[in-house]
Amino acid sequence: MDESDLRAQLCDLFHSQLLAVLATQGPDGPYANLVAFASSEDLRFLLFATSRSTRKFAKLSADVRAAMLIDRRSNQLSDFARAVAVTALGEVEEVTEKDRNAMQSIYLAKHPHLAGFLESKNCAFMRLLAKKYIFVSNFQQVVEMDIDETGSSHRSSRQQP
Repeated sequence: MDESDLRAQLCDLFHSQLLAVLATQGPDGPYANLVAFASSEDLRFLLFATSRSTRKFAKLSADVRAAMLIDRRSNQLSDFARAVAVTALGEVEEVTEKDRNAMQSIYLAKHPHLAGFLESKNCAFMRLLAKKYIFVSNFQQVVEMDIDETGSSHRSSRQQP
């Protein structure tokens, strides 16, 4: 799979899925949550919103490193051969006022039903700055893609043992 094919598959997966699993780490250990997400076209950012009173916000305030898992599975035996999953590794930050309108338009294009939540005072609009994507297909075919600050990427492939 070349880099343009990988980018196309990532974009297709990100556009087709509404939810992702966000994994955070805190002093009391790891934690995972479902989040409604959207991605920027250049794949640099994965966007989500959360209440400032949540565990995920507290953990991200203590440690910005996070992972997000997006997958396409049907919970059938065929998933072992056909499902794909992507883990995004990076750091999370709150979207700045300067970037908020552009990022919010991306997010609300996918999740218009969350407009009221985004406008609430207790809502933190967040973005994971992706540094690496790990794409798994056919149960053990793994392709990794590193992303730099400009959205440029470098990919490598390997089989799981």
